[in-house]
This record gives sequence, C-alpha cells and structure tokens, in this order.
Amino acid sequence: MRRFRMKAIKNIPFYAILFGVFLFSTQVLNAEPKANKLFGAKASASQQAPSALGKYAKGCLAGAVQLPESGPTWQAMRLSRNRNWGHPEMISFLKRFSAKAAEQPNWAGLYIGDISQPRGGPMTSSHQSHQLGLDADVWLLPPKRLNLSRAEREKLSSKTVRSKNHRTVNTNWTPAHMEVIKAAASDPAVDRIFITAPAKVWMCKNVKGNKKWLQKVRPFWGHHYHFHVRLKCPKGSKACEKQRPTVKQLSKNATGCDKDLNWWVTTALEPRDPSLPKEPKKPKKRGARDYFMSDLPAQCQNVLAAK
Repeated sequence: MRRFRMKAIKNIPFYAILFGVFLFSTQVLNAEPKANKLFGAKASASQQAPSALGKYAKGCLAGAVQLPESGPTWQAMRLSRNRNWGHPEMISFLKRFSAKAAEQPNWAGLYIGDISQPRGGPMTSSHQSHQLGLDADVWLLPPKRLNLSRAEREKLSSKTVRSKNHRTVNTNWTPAHMEVIKAAASDPAVDRIFITAPAKVWMCKNVKGNKKWLQKVRPFWGHHYHFHVRLKCPKGSKACEKQRPTVKQLSKNATGCDKDLNWWVTTALEPRDPSLPKEPKKPKKRGARDYFMSDLPAQCQNVLAAK
C-alpha cells in the first residue's frame, strides 16, 4: 500500500505538488479569526469617546465604562466573565434603577448579570446581543444582601419565576417583581425589556392604574431567571442603529396584553401535529459567534486596535 502511494506521488507533476502546498499555506495564513475571539480577548475598554457602533446584535462599543463590582444598591455577578462593561448611559441607568429597586420590600437592590465585554462586540458564549453596551441582564432573584464575595458571586444562582408547564408564574414571583420591572420600563432611556411570557401575562392581569409602561415589556423565550433591559441609542451615537420594529409597532400602539401575548402560553407550547408533513429543514442562520470582523461596522476595527 505504501509503495502504491509513493508511486502515485511520483506520477504527480512537481509543479502540481508545489501549487497544492502554496494553496494550503495561503489558506492557513489568510484564515480570518472569528470576531468573538478577538473581542473576547480584550481585557479593557478602548481609550476613545463613548460610542455604540452598529446593531445590538452586530456591532461594538468604544469608550466603555466598567460598572463597579459593588455599590450601595447593586452587585455585579459572575465577575470572572469580565462583562460588567457598558456605555456610560447604561452604567448611569443601572445605578439609578438599582436605587429604585431597593425601595421595594425584601429587595436590597439588584444583582446584575452580563452587560457587555470591555469593547462590546460578539461574545465568546451565550448572548447574540449585548454588543453595544446597551443591554443588561438583571437577576430575578431579590438580593438579601450586597456584600457577596467574588466566590459567592460565581456560585450563587438566580431562581426561575416560571412554572414547569411554562404557562404561569410560580411562587418565586411576587408583586414586587412587577414594581421593579415597572421602574425600569418607566425610565425614558429604556427601549424595551425582555421577560418570560407568563410574567407579562401576570402583570397584564394584575397591574392597576397606568398600564402604558407595559408596552415596553416584551415576552421572550428563556428570560425566566433574569430580565433583559435594552436602552435606546444614546444621543450622539450616530452609528448606533435603532431596533426595528419599534415596541409601538409590535404592540399595535397598545400595551401588548392581547391575543399575541396569549399565543406564547397556549399555541406556542402545543406539540406539533405528527400527521402533518415534516417541514423542510431551513439553512442554519449565522449567529454572533459566526461573525468575522468584515461582518461588523468598519469602525469596530479601530475599536479593536485602539489603546
């Protein structure tokens, strides 16, 4: 077998072998690293004027500010991830929002999860968004104390507020949760909030008085241990792309407490009818961890290269 292979190689023209080696070497040298690897390797922010560049799920962040690990009404969690960075507008919002949350009974403030990497951009794990420093995850676990050690912040976990059947909230949910979310939604800097559908269903049924703030609260899969706050593009960030459709369009200029919301806890959870023909497989969409630098705004090259 070995002799056959050697004989086969001898029969291949030398220039063909040389070209193959050249082509392989060129492909290796020109292999473009994924953007999430490049941004994930940056341990500090760029020394640039603050600016959110691109889309919430395809962009980067210049001049980020780090949320202090602890404050009078908050603690940043999972510090090993180094994701407590954000646009200055986000850091200011979290400070004032956490103070509002601390007004609720049994809430010492907020446990704050991922915001963004030091220079934004696609993350090495988890999120598709959180790339502009304008998204933050807030735990649904009411903080009892705000003096957790670094080790405790790695081990402690939030608690789900969704029942096992995915249709209602469970006993971990309290009226105070609604008041905390209302405080966030009422802030003019907030564009929208993502949370598990059963929580919004509960709020739609139980809120009293002004319901306008509910328009910003959007149902979304997976958000039953935390809720996700997204800020509007800050003034001056001309390269920041506003999210479309708007919450007004999504809610038909109402509160979103309608049949579309009910779909999330009824039809969406029903098993697929096995008698129906199988749907053809759709090609896999590229996600944040598939992006190269060429997929991001050109300014992100400067953010990555800056000191």
